[in-house]
Amino acid sequence: MQFYLDGYHPGDPELRPAAEGRPDSQGVMPDEVDVLVVGTGPAGVVLAAQLAEFPGITTRVVERREGPLALGQADGVACRTVEMFNAFGLAERLVREGYWVNETVFWRPDDQDRSRIVRSGRVQDVAEGLSEYPHVIVNQARMQDYLLEHMRKSPTRLEPDYGLEVTGVEAEGSGDYPVSVTMRRTNGEEPSEEVTVRAKYVVGCDGARSSVRRSIGLELRGDARNHAWGVADVLAITDFPDVRFKAAIQSAQDGNILLIPREGGYLIRLYVDLGDLDPGDREARQRFTSDMIIEAAQRILHPYTLEVKDIAWWSVYEVGQRITDRFDDVAPEERGQRTPRVFIAGDACHTHSAKAGQGMNVSMQDGFNLGWKLAAVLEGRSPESLLDTYSGERHAVAQELIDFDIRWSKTVSSRPKDPNRPDDEGLEPAELERQFVEAGRFTAGFATDYTPSMITGEDTHEHLAKGFPIGQRFYSAPVVRLADAKPVGLGHTARADGRWRIYAFADSAHPGAAGSRLAELCRFLAESEDSPVRRYTPAGADADAVFDVRAVLQQGHRELDANDVPSFLFPQKAPFGLKDYEKVFTPDQKSGEDIFDLRGIDRQQGAMVVVRPDQYVAHVLPLDAYQELSDFFAGVLQE
Repeated sequence: MQFYLDGYHPGDPELRPAAEGRPDSQGVMPDEVDVLVVGTGPAGVVLAAQLAEFPGITTRVVERREGPLALGQADGVACRTVEMFNAFGLAERLVREGYWVNETVFWRPDDQDRSRIVRSGRVQDVAEGLSEYPHVIVNQARMQDYLLEHMRKSPTRLEPDYGLEVTGVEAEGSGDYPVSVTMRRTNGEEPSEEVTVRAKYVVGCDGARSSVRRSIGLELRGDARNHAWGVADVLAITDFPDVRFKAAIQSAQDGNILLIPREGGYLIRLYVDLGDLDPGDREARQRFTSDMIIEAAQRILHPYTLEVKDIAWWSVYEVGQRITDRFDDVAPEERGQRTPRVFIAGDACHTHSAKAGQGMNVSMQDGFNLGWKLAAVLEGRSPESLLDTYSGERHAVAQELIDFDIRWSKTVSSRPKDPNRPDDEGLEPAELERQFVEAGRFTAGFATDYTPSMITGEDTHEHLAKGFPIGQRFYSAPVVRLADAKPVGLGHTARADGRWRIYAFADSAHPGAAGSRLAELCRFLAESEDSPVRRYTPAGADADAVFDVRAVLQQGHRELDANDVPSFLFPQKAPFGLKDYEKVFTPDQKSGEDIFDLRGIDRQQGAMVVVRPDQYVAHVLPLDAYQELSDFFAGVLQE
């Protein structure tokens, strides 16, 4: 964590100085805003937390509830989401508080007595080397609390305006604020009071019944599966030996359970199979009770006992998957002819079952994808065409999730195969375990692979850094900081600040020697008129205001010192011209994990890895591919 760049300030360094003119008066909605975020669900708070970093952008967040979420329904936090939280400086809190899903166990009917269940297998939950972060369980409300606190401590001091429900959105206006939003107050002395605000952009993060989605003529399309599951967070006494493991439990006749231990050491979540529903009975789901969920769980767990002492929350849901045709207000025939002005994210545009644990995670990634794009356009750094990439990229990801969820829901609902009945159509217990392992990359959040576009390049030079596939998330690895020998994760140095990253992995030459490709790249970036850094960094701004350039050298940190490195990599910033010493790294020789070997980087030539503000690899280029680098950013940024 870096601070004191602008001078010493006592107190909490995470509470950054408020930007001039902030905070805005909460509760008094201005007539005009740059971005109006509707809803404080997972997508909304991630989006707002990003926009809170930009004091020049007027952002407001409205929520129909009268306060923050007290008890969330989602709880599974994929490794990729923890990586994203690290960009907000929140990963350590998340990992410290959460339950770590280390292993998953599998239970099936005993072949000798099928009324009883027995353990049939055990796997590591996250495959070795997939991420440096664990899969954790933390209540959705707590995760949102972290992000809301981050917003309050940001330079904008952003806080939601509670008690405001959107009733209409019209995007047919002209001028700088073409979107008109009407709202009504749900609290206060005059709960029916109407409020109108004009916005440049509106983002509907207001759930499956989204009024923003309806206002732009979109609807969720898909099918219910006519199969009910009960879910309950309980405090219980049991002799089931794996109660603190994630457990997939199949019974012979009474259905299945997916057991998820919760944070805190005592609470557990039970997803309980309640069987098929009559498609013609619309009230069937409403007739289930919490007692029925617990009784079903007790039957499935036989011969083990389950005595529930308290139920923190419960619900019954019908398995189904739905998605909208697009995630913004631009029809296909209008694409490229006008700018999207209204967007939807999270449950407003895709819904699915809970058992894959992906709904909250994918929703947060929606917000992460859109936030930096809105900031780049509003600050004038990128053309408005950048906003078209949101719907294209995230709709494809959501559709992949829908397809996966259909397969996965069928798998976890299947009856186990009876070995005494060879013609039985049930699922072999070993097959359940195999499918779980096979799905591990997806459920960890690492299946996203963005296709080539204005912000994602072709794979022509990907062989130079095979461990950083273009379109996939930047895969961190251990390094040692040259200036102070501190071991860090290279990917952990990036923040959710809207900047592009260029990671320069040095060639085999000494960085200070004649002919060093790294040194020549730094000279180009610092001095050439064609340098994206010179071309797109505003006059008077810090040298790294738009591009965060970092280098990884091949030598050990004791073989070099700061004077061996091009001065461009130690930019002088802020009013005092202080040097930033945290941009140069070396392999972590002590751990034995050399990043050049781990990520398949060409040691002779080195490589340049360009990373988007949302942590996805945009390009891999040779260190001397100056023209290709310039051409790529000419399509992304503007002077």
